[in-house]
Amino acid sequence: MQLDDLYRRVIMDHYKQPRNRGLFEGDAVTIDLNNPTCGDRISLQLKVEGGIVQDARFTGEGCSISMSSASMMTQAVKGKTFEEALEMADKFSAMVKGEEVTFEDEAEDIEALSGVSKFPARIKCATLAWNALRKGIES
Repeated sequence: MQLDDLYRRVIMDHYKQPRNRGLFEGDAVTIDLNNPTCGDRISLQLKVEGGIVQDARFTGEGCSISMSSASMMTQAVKGKTFEEALEMADKFSAMVKGEEVTFEDEAEDIEALSGVSKFPARIKCATLAWNALRKGIES
C-alpha cells in the first residue's frame, strides 16, 4: 500500500467517524471560527484545569480535511499542557506548509495531513481547528 493511500484512509476514517464530536454539558472554553473562503466552520470546546487540556470536543461543518483535522487535534491535545498543545499547533502549521516534522506516537495520525502542503488552498481548512485551539489557549 502506498503511503498516500494510507494517509487518505486515515483522513477519511476521521472524517466518517470523527472522534470527540459533540458538545460538553456545563462549563467549557468555547471558540467559534470559520473559513469564509470555503465555508468550513468549527465550534471547539476545551475543558481546562490547571493549565492542562483535560478534554476537547468539536462541532461544525466542512470538508473532509477540516473535519478530520479537528478530530485528530482533539485526540492529540488531551492531557497536554498549554505549552505542549501550542507547540503541537506550531508543528502542525509547519507541517502543512511543507516543513519536515514528526509527531509522537499518540499523535501520528496527524501526519496523514502532511500532503495538504501540496494544495495551498487547503491549508486554511487543515489549520482551522488548530487556530481555534490556539485562540482558546491564548484567551
